[in-house]
Amino acid sequence: MEELSTVVLNGRVLQTVFGASDEHLRRIRKALGVRVVVDAEKGKLIIRSDEPENARRAARLLEQLQRWVDRDGSPLAPDDVQRALDEVVRGEEISDAAPFEVYGGRTIRAKTAGQAKYCRELRTREILFCAGPAGTGKTYLAAARAVEALRAGEARRIVLVRPAVEAGENLGFLPGDLAEKINPYLRPLFDSLADMTQSDLLRQFIEDSRVEIAPLAYMRGRTLNDAYIILDEAQNTTVAQMKMFLTRMGINSRVVVCGDATQSDLSRGTRNGFVDAFVRLRDVSQIGFLTLGRGDVVRHPLVQRIVDAYEKDFGENEYVDGRVHARRRERVESVADAFAERDVQRNREDLDEAGRADDSVAVQKTNPPAGYETPMDGASDERRLD
Repeated sequence: MEELSTVVLNGRVLQTVFGASDEHLRRIRKALGVRVVVDAEKGKLIIRSDEPENARRAARLLEQLQRWVDRDGSPLAPDDVQRALDEVVRGEEISDAAPFEVYGGRTIRAKTAGQAKYCRELRTREILFCAGPAGTGKTYLAAARAVEALRAGEARRIVLVRPAVEAGENLGFLPGDLAEKINPYLRPLFDSLADMTQSDLLRQFIEDSRVEIAPLAYMRGRTLNDAYIILDEAQNTTVAQMKMFLTRMGINSRVVVCGDATQSDLSRGTRNGFVDAFVRLRDVSQIGFLTLGRGDVVRHPLVQRIVDAYEKDFGENEYVDGRVHARRRERVESVADAFAERDVQRNREDLDEAGRADDSVAVQKTNPPAGYETPMDGASDERRLD
């Protein structure tokens, strides 16, 4: 039997790690098949298991959970423990990054290894592109970092930008002033901010322009200094719009661009600015590019299954190093080629449909309706004339 020991930081931390009524500890013991004994005299945890690897995994997990509690000073959520446990079972590194400190004494922490890397990039990059499917926390974590920067005085204002593109529907003209017209498009950004600030505080920030939410179309001609700028739903930008947006960056500002290349609502034939930027700007060393995958989805467990199902329908797309690989008839090596192939296929389908429509018209002209007698000789002509 393998026996390992790990240091206990202090009793309070250990009690928090074990959870109410040892909830977290029971979960760890069941998943890894280990026994955990507290040696209070030596200030250690004794971990025993018939499987040496499981004993090492349990020791690593308990050490990491203690570090989280000691650093953050907050209880562990069951979901956080379960995700860390899943990563240990899979033999992966436990996702870890310093949490973002927002208002109300709250902290926002990464929940997956991909999100942990994203959080580290958010702290270091001046411009960061993040691609990934729905539910991976692209916008939420960027907003958390922006709120932390505002709270710490690293930025004087937060600017949230989104293209006003409808998701496959035409809502027509909306009533009200500019703010009321664009509010439906920017509601997701409001929701993220409201989760990190009190409602009264957010309202005050908006009134004194410390938080500004604007449609992409109104960004031209501006220079944004001392600002944390987030472009959400970037897959709905054109190449010209993306260039315009990126060149708004002023002194002491940071820019985060988030999008999901598989959910573009641009019209057919329009070149995607988000995809183009991933290819065009990849060699610019100061700009970061990060891709989150299906394993980083942290919404309801069904969301990950839905993402899987739709990506298979789209052509088994996989996010790999910022590229969408579509395995249809052949492997496409770049994002631009993948979307070009899709557009070509759509054009072919449109042409085929138009051709079938022309053939149908021609058949209708040559084949008269049932019951119509076509004159075949002079006698029939005479009958018709009579």
